[in-house]
Amino acid sequence: MGIEGRSAIIQGVDVISLNVIIDERGKVMHMMRSDSPIFTKFGEIYFSVVNPGVIKGWKKHLRMTQHFAVPVGKIKLVIYDDREGSSCHGNIEVIEIGEDSYCLVKIPPLVWYGFQGVSSIPALIANCTDIPHDPAEGERLDISNSKIPWDWNT
Repeated sequence: MGIEGRSAIIQGVDVISLNVIIDERGKVMHMMRSDSPIFTKFGEIYFSVVNPGVIKGWKKHLRMTQHFAVPVGKIKLVIYDDREGSSCHGNIEVIEIGEDSYCLVKIPPLVWYGFQGVSSIPALIANCTDIPHDPAEGERLDISNSKIPWDWNT
């Protein structure tokens, strides 16, 4: 798996095209390999499901790097950078990922993110992290918090 993908707006965010192998029996959807240039170490893999139209967010991790892939359904992933001193402070990045735009999105620590299910079916998010989940290492905001200049109705 190479770093083919698109340039990200927010420093530390990577969007990488992923390989899908399809034949008459079904398909194989790659996600992460230990020899990937963005892989650092394994913490855990977990899955999250978001129903159509539902929004989950805002959240940021203080130490954890996350790698999202959406093999079923589709989400709108919104990332906001409020890191002091960041060259992209105040920027928002919107990425739609899912079955028809299958890719891996690396979310670095200290940036806010949220996502909305935008397919007609529940979306399945696979998240490969570099440290095990620890509730004390993250922060949350309500989706309507004005600290993040994003309107989910847009």
